[in-house]
Amino acid sequence: MSATLRLMRRHPLMELRRGPFEIELDGNSAGSMNKIDETVEIPVEAGQHTLRIRAGRYSSPERSFSTADGELVNFHTRGPLIWPVYVTSLVAPNIGISLKRE
Repeated sequence: MSATLRLMRRHPLMELRRGPFEIELDGNSAGSMNKIDETVEIPVEAGQHTLRIRAGRYSSPERSFSTADGELVNFHTRGPLIWPVYVTSLVAPNIGISLKRE
């Protein structure tokens, strides 16, 4: 039996990253989210995993999570909401996208 990873791309009032978000699971490509307000479900094996979202040179910090058989794990992601984060992400691209577990 496996678990499910659900990713939701939230729609802030102003998202500066409008292109597709690439999903990286355990260091491998696992799909993409092409639209704002899109939800993607990915089957994963039970155990420890890492997740990162990328958009061009920008990425989220890597997040670790563990799953059990039949479990649903939810994360939401979005581009930076405010201009100071956007400006900082020009120098530190690994903070350009937020990724939070719900």
